[in-house]
Amino acid sequence: MFKRGFTVTAYLFLAPFLIAVAIFFFYAFGRALYYSFTNFDLFHPPQLIGLKPYRDVLADPFFQRALANSLVFALVTTTLQTVFALLMAVALNHRLRGMAFFRSAWYMPSITSSVVITLIFLWLFQRRGVANYLITQWQAYQPLILTFLGVFAAAQMVQVLWERARRLPVGWFDPALAAISALLALLVTWALNFTGVIGVREVPPFDYQYFADKWITLGGVKVLSIPLLVVIIQNTFTTVPTLMLFFLAGLQNIPRALYEAADIDGATPLQKLLRVTVPMLRPVTFYVVTVGLIGTMQMFDQVAVIGSAAPRETLITLAYYVYTNTFQAGAAPVNMACAAAIILALIILAMVFLQRRFFVAPEANS
Repeated sequence: MFKRGFTVTAYLFLAPFLIAVAIFFFYAFGRALYYSFTNFDLFHPPQLIGLKPYRDVLADPFFQRALANSLVFALVTTTLQTVFALLMAVALNHRLRGMAFFRSAWYMPSITSSVVITLIFLWLFQRRGVANYLITQWQAYQPLILTFLGVFAAAQMVQVLWERARRLPVGWFDPALAAISALLALLVTWALNFTGVIGVREVPPFDYQYFADKWITLGGVKVLSIPLLVVIIQNTFTTVPTLMLFFLAGLQNIPRALYEAADIDGATPLQKLLRVTVPMLRPVTFYVVTVGLIGTMQMFDQVAVIGSAAPRETLITLAYYVYTNTFQAGAAPVNMACAAAIILALIILAMVFLQRRFFVAPEANS
């Protein structure tokens, strides 16, 4: 009797969550699955018509483009998110003064509204936005910048080779030598600019339309549009800090003895990263990649905010395709939207299954 009372109490606390899941997931999914076999259009009673909505969806050029955009977006964005999140976690895993501040600062993009971030990126990549302005400044100051970098590299190389000739163990990026090289490069660049040998060039403003119908092609096939590439950059910027937290938590559980053994064996930082850190983080990596794939395959808000600022074909994704087919003016083909939603769910399920089958650590499958 005592145990039964605890069970009833537990279910009472879980009731709000279970009811929400039952209504907004299981019931909604069941209705979508049913409508995907009907001719439902929001205005007439649904009638079963079999697989016709699926055939219509698969033959729709916009669905084909949305499927291609979603797959490319998911693969590219998830790869970038995972790599940068891991590198950021490794950088923030050191115990240094002020590290708590940097961890908080780097996490800020993840708690900012995605709509606000999208509007900022729209402003950055306008024809007269910050991106084109910075490229224009790079072209104008290119002689000075290249001179500084060239002198810096030459001075650093000479100093390192000189110190090694004296049998002193110095690295190519020794900070003390780098400071001297930077000071020398700055003086040489200033002198050449003062004497008129080099200077700032007059260049026309860089004029590139990032939200036009422009594509990266492979063998004549449209692979990735420039507007979608902008969204990839934005999505990576906003999501990396969140995924970084998972890797950071995983790094805390790696035994320090493994790194000490690697140091004794003379492993370099890159070797320790690839041979110790990455293998020990395989379960965390599986979770990060899974979350990334699910989130990117369902990407909607950035495309909806950009809207007509870019051609529809360049940005349409499966989630946006479902939305437009459900809420467009007139008799909306809800059956096609439901069929596309079911196909999207099956694709995500297949991705997670394949990843778990082939890319998870053996102990995770046991």
